[in-house]
Amino acid sequence: MKKKVAIIGTQGVPARYGGFESLVENLLENASEAVEYTVFCSSKDIQCGSAKQPAAYKGARLKYVGLHANGAQSIFYDLLSMLRCLRGYDTLLVLGVSGCLFLPVIRLFLSRKTKLVINIDGLEHKRDKWNKLARWILLTSEKMAVRYADTVISDNQAITDYVVSTYGPRSEEALVTIAYGGDHVAREVSEERQREILTSYGLQAGGYAFSVCRIEPENNCHITLEAFAGAASAASDGSAVTVPEADATASPAVLPLLLIGNWTHSDWARQLRARFQGQKGVIPADAVYDLDVLYTLRSNAALYVHGHSAGGTNPSLVEAMFFGRPIFAFDVPYNRETTFGQAFYFHDAESLMAGISRLSGAEDAAKEAGATLARLAEEHYRWADIAAHYEKIY
Repeated sequence: MKKKVAIIGTQGVPARYGGFESLVENLLENASEAVEYTVFCSSKDIQCGSAKQPAAYKGARLKYVGLHANGAQSIFYDLLSMLRCLRGYDTLLVLGVSGCLFLPVIRLFLSRKTKLVINIDGLEHKRDKWNKLARWILLTSEKMAVRYADTVISDNQAITDYVVSTYGPRSEEALVTIAYGGDHVAREVSEERQREILTSYGLQAGGYAFSVCRIEPENNCHITLEAFAGAASAASDGSAVTVPEADATASPAVLPLLLIGNWTHSDWARQLRARFQGQKGVIPADAVYDLDVLYTLRSNAALYVHGHSAGGTNPSLVEAMFFGRPIFAFDVPYNRETTFGQAFYFHDAESLMAGISRLSGAEDAAKEAGATLARLAEEHYRWADIAAHYEKIY
């Protein structure tokens, strides 16, 4: 008999945004015949246009809840999803801790045969964007998740270490580390199409640095923008900073930074964009969901900049590793764990540009750094292996 698994806590599928949504997408894509998935989706977040919301996707059944999956409504979104899973499932896979505040009650009514597996994500209560009440709720929810789950999944060894140090040792079955995959980024895009995409941004292959993220203070967008804008300003004074080319046809120059993100979602993001819009050395561009465009921008960059300072294994960092480019990552334990200490690390604008400057002209070192990261990604971040690991837990 197939294991019936309900997935709770995401906006739903098809995935358009977010690490957990990409996780679900790829669990379905790589599912074995031994598992039957049901995915709970937000009818508020999943946009189907005039089409009827699908009842199935990639072999999974889809069920809808009429609340947003993020923000304040996420608590009740998760709760309502759990209440619809009290019977009929072998495993509940809960992604994130928002609804775990109610686990003491859910456990009373949940079938004893149902296994509760919770991926606690990236220590949400430590993120700067939450106020004191939200942090208390998230911390309490995390405590409930660790206490009542049969298996807690963390996506980074640094988070696993945090769980052990905060809540005490757990057995190998009760606490498992499983990262995200990234090999789904591979695509076939014609050279002509790639040239068109690069031209639309005013870029040349190998002639720019690239970053993609949510525009939030904890992702240090201001630091990366300050670094590259400052380098461009210094270049105009005759003190250029260069990096080795990813394409032999590109001439050494101060690289502009193309930063893709959701610039309109907050006052902070809008003000940051207004501050840097039009400055030399930086290109703040709108969010992109076209996978061909993202593939082109990543594969043709000279290097990748990853400013995330919170969370665990950030999906965008894992994905970047597969492109074989040097990566400059903000210096926190999560990023060092994800890259196995093989990236270049920075903590402010000065250290970022100093690191790039040290790599300037060292084409062999740049290629070796990128190749090492790509090899590690192939060894540790393939979705087929990750999906199999999840199924072993069920």
